[in-house]
Amino acid sequence: MSLQGKVTFARVMNAEWIKFRTLRSSWLTLGAAVALMVIIGLVIGYETSTASWGAAARDGSPALDSTLKLASAPLRGFLITQLVVGVLGILLVTGEYATGMIRSTFTAVPRRLHVVGAKAAVFGVVALVAMTLASFAAFYGAQIFLGPHGHGSSISDPGALRSVAGAGLYLTLVGLLGAGIGWIVRSTAGAITALVGLLLILPNLIPLLGSWADRLTRYMPSNAGESFITSTRMPDTLTPVTGIGVLTLWVAAAFVAAVVLVRRRDA
Repeated sequence: MSLQGKVTFARVMNAEWIKFRTLRSSWLTLGAAVALMVIIGLVIGYETSTASWGAAARDGSPALDSTLKLASAPLRGFLITQLVVGVLGILLVTGEYATGMIRSTFTAVPRRLHVVGAKAAVFGVVALVAMTLASFAAFYGAQIFLGPHGHGSSISDPGALRSVAGAGLYLTLVGLLGAGIGWIVRSTAGAITALVGLLLILPNLIPLLGSWADRLTRYMPSNAGESFITSTRMPDTLTPVTGIGVLTLWVAAAFVAAVVLVRRRDA
């Protein structure tokens, strides 16, 4: 094989980038995630400022729930946005299985690790840039409403920068987790069900097993990641660094399983 025709990781990444940017559904889904994050941030800022104004009008002392005063409060849109980003990560993989294009991809790139890695790299860069910008937009957008009522936050406040940047990182990791599950399951519906169960259902079911199991919930992907986003550490949660580390391990485990299964099933 000539050097000109050699399949390199950089060329595989370029091919995956072409696939991503030429699919309208990719940009629509990513745009929906960005819009959700920003709009929910604006709504939280507006509703919080309205609540503070109403309280002041009644008794002269603005009283708000303590969680609404956190610098990370405008970022609560991640709870919904994570599902959209996760689905985008899943579709990046399962879409090719559904259309049969994955066979052409593996024929052109026999090294399965190159394909898995290139998809993850392309998605990771795009998602990190988009969701970090969305997080900053949500934060600063909310300050438009919060500032005049004295409930605004500065990016220099303790934990604020970590929270805003961390929201973008968290959403990116959730998207990669979705992609990893997509490789494992190879079915869009099955992968979405697994992701929703892992992020939303299991953390609520585990505590039903008893107080001993309740401690395990902090190590679930969503709870671990949320400890990194929240600007002030809450009781019975992991430290921010431990939280993002645990979430990263979940993603790594999903991709290790994905690589093993892809090599065995798609040989």
